[in-house]
Amino acid sequence: MKIDILTLFPEMFAPLEHSIVGRAQEKGLLDITYHNFRENAEKARHVDDEPYGGGQGMLLRAQPIFDTIEKIADKKPRVILLDPAGRKFDQSFAEELAQENELIFICGHYEGYDERIKTLVTDEVSLGDFVLTGGELAAMTMVDATVRLIPDVIGKEASHQDDSFSSGLLEYPQYTRPYDFRGMKVPDILMSGHHEKILQWRLEQSLRKTLERRPDLLENYVFSEEEEAIFKKILAEKGMNSKKM
Repeated sequence: MKIDILTLFPEMFAPLEHSIVGRAQEKGLLDITYHNFRENAEKARHVDDEPYGGGQGMLLRAQPIFDTIEKIADKKPRVILLDPAGRKFDQSFAEELAQENELIFICGHYEGYDERIKTLVTDEVSLGDFVLTGGELAAMTMVDATVRLIPDVIGKEASHQDDSFSSGLLEYPQYTRPYDFRGMKVPDILMSGHHEKILQWRLEQSLRKTLERRPDLLENYVFSEEEEAIFKKILAEKGMNSKKM
């Protein structure tokens, strides 16, 4: 995958040179290039200006963004604009982006964008319902979440298939050695060697955890017969029914 990132602060992306994303680049599975679009600004390297009609703050000018993208893209790739008003980023969108061969991220600063920049964009995306000083941190998060889904980036495909949100449920609790740590013991079912019962236990724990922490994820979740039976048992234990959710 090829990723181009338009930013005024390329040095902020140093973390992407490490860990899984860094190793993906070393393996040749990923190519990330950073473009400081100030270098393409025609007006004394100014990338921002006052909004027409007045108002607070400064807006990113269209010219530096247009010229930068025209220099790096031979064809129309998928272009992600980091914008608080955009679609909220989630696991399903990361999975969607991981299918692409080329992505461009535009990281804004200041009050906002000249609206004409959006004619270059295929997706306006937000990390969540809050405002950051710029798009760099959001872009890093989205790149990390996307890259780890590319085949061969993580050793075992199952390593991310069981992650929270990948299945629509939060991930079940996990344990490793020692069996007894300061009086806290690993659940006996995980020591039983009975793989079918372990899978059932994990499924039940995922459903319990999702109900307790993110019940909103269950509103449109499509239950299998096994999941529905386990979920009804959990609700009965809590004195709840599906209508109360």
